[in-house]
Order: sequence, then C-alpha cells, then structure tokens
Amino acid sequence: MSQTAETKRRILNTAFRLFHEQGYNATSVSTILREAEINSGSLYHFFPSKEALLCGVLEFALEELHPRVMAHVESIEDPIERIFGLLQWYRKGMEHFSCRMGCPIGNLALEVADDFPQARTLIDRNFNNWTRFIRRWLDEAGDRLPAELDREQLAKFVLTVMEGAIMQARAAGILQPFDESVAQFRAYIELLKKQAKQTNS
Repeated sequence: MSQTAETKRRILNTAFRLFHEQGYNATSVSTILREAEINSGSLYHFFPSKEALLCGVLEFALEELHPRVMAHVESIEDPIERIFGLLQWYRKGMEHFSCRMGCPIGNLALEVADDFPQARTLIDRNFNNWTRFIRRWLDEAGDRLPAELDREQLAKFVLTVMEGAIMQARAAGILQPFDESVAQFRAYIELLKKQAKQTNS
C-alpha cells in the first residue's frame, strides 16, 4: 500500500471509529486530525468537506463489511446458524461496550440521513449490502425453509431484528431486550423449518 493510500485509509479508519463513538455532529475535524495524526492539508486533499468525509466513511463501510463483520461467522457450516452466529457477534460487541454505541451505520441513519441525501443513499446501500449476505445464507438453506418464503423480505427482517434489538438494549442499558428479540426470531425460524419439513415429507 502506498503512503498516500495508507494515509487515506488511516483517515477513514479514524473517522469511522470517532463517528461511532461520538456521533457525526459531535466529532470535530480537529479531533479527526489529532486522532489520525495528520494535518488539515492531508485531510482536505482527499475530502474537501466534512460531509465528503462522511460519504467516504460510508463507502469505506461498504468495503469493510465482509472483513470486519461477516468473515467472523463464515466458518459456521449451517447457513441458518450462521445468521444466529452473526447476531451473537453483535451481542458480544454490545456486551463489550456495556450496551453503548450500537451499530455504526444504524447510528448514522438516525443522525444524518434526513440532512444529507447522498449519505442517505450510501446508508441504504450499506443496509442492502448487509442483507445481501443474509439472503445468500437463506438461499443456501434450500428446502429447510418453505419454498414460497420470500427470502429477500426475511433477510431485511433479520436486519430489523438486529437493529431494533440493539436500540432497545442501548435504551435499557442491558442485554435482555436483545436476547428476547433474538429468541423470538429463533422461534419464528423454527416454525418455518417445521413448516418446510411437513411440506417436504
């Protein structure tokens, strides 16, 4: 990696972390410069404005979803259990941060999507990128799930469960709402599996 590319990646890594920890609006450019150990010229060479940096971070998140998130559960052979492994991975993150901070993309959706149309589009792309993995795993489940099941909608519902569970756990300050949401989703999946088995027998 060239020095220029390394500098850009350091800026994006730093901004991604700070936006997650503090929020977009609460994170100043001077804080990003200090934490990334760069000068303003280096930042503005790549990103002429803070909003441009926000969009850069969201594009960076698209590229980093697999290595940072999905790769952690790909070793799970059962595609359905891979989904629950992913939810467990998020749970561990919530536990590590004592139910603070939440999902970085979900946080930005709540904070900036109404103000920055380009950011809104990129946030939507990030959510669609996340559900693309889930959809593939659901497809891999084959006839273990009902043939008539809309797997695209179910993939989006998994995202709804995850984001909603995180938000409720943050509000309560405990993991119980997260665990309860996942338990209900587990029960629903078991019903779908039972339905498929009855149809196929």
